[in-house]
Parts: sequence; structure tokens; C-alpha cells
Amino acid sequence: MSAYDDRDGQIWMDGMLVPWRDAQVHVLTHALHYASSVFEGERCYDGKVFLSRKHSERLLKSGEMMDMPIPYSVDEIEAAKRAVLEANGLDNAYVRVVAFRGAGEDMGVSAARNKVRMAVTAWAWGDYYGDAKMKGAKLDIAKWKRPSPETIPTAAKAAGLYMICTMSKHAAEAKGCSDAMFLDYRGYVAEATGANIFFVKDGEVHTPLPDAILNGLTRQTVIGMLKERGITVHERYIEPSELEGFEQCWLTGSAAEVTPVGQIGDDTFEVGALTREIAEGYEKLVRV
Repeated sequence: MSAYDDRDGQIWMDGMLVPWRDAQVHVLTHALHYASSVFEGERCYDGKVFLSRKHSERLLKSGEMMDMPIPYSVDEIEAAKRAVLEANGLDNAYVRVVAFRGAGEDMGVSAARNKVRMAVTAWAWGDYYGDAKMKGAKLDIAKWKRPSPETIPTAAKAAGLYMICTMSKHAAEAKGCSDAMFLDYRGYVAEATGANIFFVKDGEVHTPLPDAILNGLTRQTVIGMLKERGITVHERYIEPSELEGFEQCWLTGSAAEVTPVGQIGDDTFEVGALTREIAEGYEKLVRV
């Protein structure tokens, strides 16, 4: 694949479709300097974006939490996504919607006078973790911790929250791992760099309480699937010392979908029946 800035196709920017290579921003764009940006990552299956409106609603909510009102309605965002998929001839794709403060009269921390811009892109994208979807991903344990909600709006899908994710994933890949698992500011198990995490023990499922992490839409979907199957789900604080007692583990996210985990640090997990059942069930659900 060519670099992401050098491809054929169309990108929606500020209300219109433009050629892919022309979708540019100025070097003094506020978001580039101060991370004033929120985004959504979504997947389109057979021409339909899964949970599309919920993603659009969350984008607007993220903008509100970041004091960055986005000048588009849910319906307008939905129309932009459809236009991009159609213009690029895509039925199965990853969709990225990003809203950000652009260049304007302000070039300091304050940027209230700078216009909030939005772009929508889409491209064909396979499994986020490659062959880990079959054999189970290997995770490092990040040295960084997810921050307290008293320090930043952790419920927002905001670009600034991903800075330590990039560093942690780079460190993990250098060790031969697919990703890294974070602890939160209190020392509890939190999430991976771009996915929520689930564990299985004695037929019941345990997942971190999302009070300092993003309550992912895929996470919510999978919890619903488990409860429909009569499986007990414990949303709670999980100590790192508990990892050795869990039998199975998986990650969830729009990009990650449902990906088994085979190892976190020195602890190993089987890619068991429940993991496979949920992964297969999710694959069917998104194509309904």
C-alpha cells in the first residue's frame, strides 16, 4: 500500500469531496500543536457502517467535552460517510471521521476564534492485529498509565489521549508484541492502546469498569452479546495479580473487532470456546 497521503480517491472535507491528495491542512493548524482534535474509527460491512449513528453521536459528545462544538449534525455526518464510501467504491472499509480546530486568528493555547473543521475518510483495511485474530495477540505491559478523569475528559475519543498509546505500542512492537496493556492511574487493569479488554474465569467474564477509560461501542455490544447468552459479566476493578488466574482473554474495538489474546507479560491464555463463540457471533452481527 502507498502512503496514506498519496492515494487515489476522495476525502470529504468541510462539506465537500476533494481529491485525496488535496486534503491538506496548514502547518499552523491548532490541532497539530495542541491536540484539539476528536475522532471516530468505524467499520463498514457490506455497505453498512456498524453502529454508524452511535459513532456520530459520540463524535459530537467528544467535541462538547473538549469545548470544541462541531458544526455538523448527526444527519450531516452520516451523509458525509455515505458520500465518501460511494465516491471511493467501498462496501467493506474502515471509516475515520475527525474534527479539529484549524488555523485561524489564534495560535496559542486558546483557540476559540479558530474554526472547527471536519474530515471523513475511508479505506480498505484488514484485520487490525493480523494473524493474531487466529492464534491470539501477545501484549506487553505499558510503562505509562491511563490518566485520572480529573486530568482530562477520559470519556472523550480525543487525539491527546492517544499520545501514550503510540509510544506504548511502539515499545511493544519492539519486543515482538502486537500491543500493550495499560494499567490506570490507580494501578488497576485498564485497556490496550486502542481496544477494551475482557477476561474469562470459570465460565464468567470480567472486564474493567470504564470510569477512567473509553466505554467502547464494541465493548458495549459484546457485553450485550454475553448477557443474551446468559453469561455473567462482572464490570469491576481488576488487579494485575489476577491475570494469572484468568483462562481466556480478548480485546474489543471497531478496528480490533474481537481479537483473542494469548499472552500478557508472563501470563498466558487459551484461545478458548467462549472467545471463539463471541468472535464468530460478532462477525455475524455486524453483517446483519
